[in-house]
Amino acid sequence: MEIRAIRGAVQITEDSTASMRLGVQELVGKILSENELEIDDLISIFFTATPDLVSDFPAASARGLGLEAIPLICAVEIAVPGALPRTIRAMVHCRSRLGHREIKHIYLGGAAALRQDLAQ
Repeated sequence: MEIRAIRGAVQITEDSTASMRLGVQELVGKILSENELEIDDLISIFFTATPDLVSDFPAASARGLGLEAIPLICAVEIAVPGALPRTIRAMVHCRSRLGHREIKHIYLGGAAALRQDLAQ
């Protein structure tokens, strides 16, 4: 198995703990399922959130998926004028049997506009 990095993003409906939890869990769950990953395949996940999201940490929502033993960290995305609001991005580091071109990067909801070439 090789080390891979998988990108993804989701735009949530509002800045609330519930919306954050729903969005992060959908994003991480889809990254795992679409890339045939188990929790034990994960090395770490780096999350960013746009500056308008302050209700909770994306990593706290990810822990609800059973990722307590996986290193998780969050940062604030650069505040670029006109950037997509309420967006959480993730970079998942993992071990995978898939080649670079087989990896499925996941962009959900409004975040599909960020990478139309990769959106699911």
